[in-house]
Amino acid sequence: MALPTANPGFRLGCQESPAMGLRSAPRLALRRPGAVSGHRSRTGRGKFPVASTSLDDYLPMRSTEVKNRTLTGDITSLRLITAVKTPYLPDGRFDLEAYDSLINMQIEGGSEGVIVGGTTGEGHLMSWDEHIMLIGHTVNCFGTRIKVIGNTGSNSTREAVHATEQGFAVGMHAALHINPYYGKVSTEGLISHFEAVLPMGPTIIYNVPSRSGQDIPPQVIETLSGYPNMAGVKECVGHERVKCYTDKGITVWSGNDDECHDSRWKYGATGVISVASNLVPGLMRSLMYEGENALLNEKLLPLTKWLFCLPNPIALNTALAQLGVARPVFRLPYVPLPLEKRIEFVRIVEAIGRGNFVGQQEARVLDDDDFVLISSFL
Repeated sequence: MALPTANPGFRLGCQESPAMGLRSAPRLALRRPGAVSGHRSRTGRGKFPVASTSLDDYLPMRSTEVKNRTLTGDITSLRLITAVKTPYLPDGRFDLEAYDSLINMQIEGGSEGVIVGGTTGEGHLMSWDEHIMLIGHTVNCFGTRIKVIGNTGSNSTREAVHATEQGFAVGMHAALHINPYYGKVSTEGLISHFEAVLPMGPTIIYNVPSRSGQDIPPQVIETLSGYPNMAGVKECVGHERVKCYTDKGITVWSGNDDECHDSRWKYGATGVISVASNLVPGLMRSLMYEGENALLNEKLLPLTKWLFCLPNPIALNTALAQLGVARPVFRLPYVPLPLEKRIEFVRIVEAIGRGNFVGQQEARVLDDDDFVLISSFL
């Protein structure tokens, strides 16, 4: 049965949320890999705009201090990265206690990295203040035990640059960058967008045309692969695209849980950036580390397909609530899965084995009125 948007069984919260603006400074021209220092070369896309700014007056947002930065190779070696969920309190604020518990479960289950504030973590529903705070909190609490990859991408290059500067300033190990969504751009525009953020630190580029509305073609990735900070690609297009990159020595992670086993063992992917590992990190680690395992992959397929029966993270949010790992609180426009799908999840848990899932409580079917839907929040 479908859940109507205005189902009276769901409780609505209503608190106001302040808007946040972003500023950017003029940027120095970026050099392509191999360019000679001090040489102002003009590319087909033109230079980054600095002509109107006197160099004597220009104050770059760059520190000359040596940074304790992660090497790109420390990111390219990761096989299991969890796109982690952000849990909420009933008033819509972050539930940091539940979040910390979930991160600990990922570490104990063998995940080597987390994407903070990605699609699964609902970064698109956060203010930038919330976003950077959560990245900094994750680094502060877990940065010595797991790699923290902050989603600081945006459809605005200015916002992507500003957020990435802030993310690395609070200590994230790498950045995740999607291509500019909705406002589709040219191939040259895609390259320029990523060139603006790559100098700041290790970067994973995220290609998910079903969400962004535009594919990142191999030409773009191959052009950017010469940058030392280019860690690799989270690729959601499929096996053939994965093979296209691995044949060229470009690191690629599968962005599809239901395809990640074959992408890893048959097409050369380094690993997976996973939604399912929020729930079964130990099994996903086995899938990425212990060689081809068709039986385990088949056992997990009902779960991975269920997780994407509606757009992510609707199913994951529902699942973690039914496992007692997160409160049943949704920031709108997300609402829980319908009842029949909630029942189906409990059956999947029983089939795979409750001991393989995160949390200690038994999986249970929640009623409609157990969920809280938040339309505005602090």
